[in-house]
Amino acid sequence: MTDRAQILKALGHPARMSMVESLAGGEKCVCALVEEAGLDFSTVSKHLTILRNAGIVESDKRGRWVWYRLKVPCIMKFLDCADAVLKGKCP
Repeated sequence: MTDRAQILKALGHPARMSMVESLAGGEKCVCALVEEAGLDFSTVSKHLTILRNAGIVESDKRGRWVWYRLKVPCIMKFLDCADAVLKGKCP
């Protein structure tokens, strides 16, 4: 159960949720995620580390920048389910 809790905790911050949703559209350079989030580089890096440690994203370094992508795109199904609960339309 603690592993599941780690995943849910990683998704439990609005900035991290936004990054996951952004990465659902494809991999992005950390510089793009910084710009989208409107947060400083250090803060974005900390959020991405939490997501990476939870197994949600993965990364690789290319030149000066680190690129991130969803490691488990199926996480979007969970987020769709959460949206359905919020709308009161759970299947």
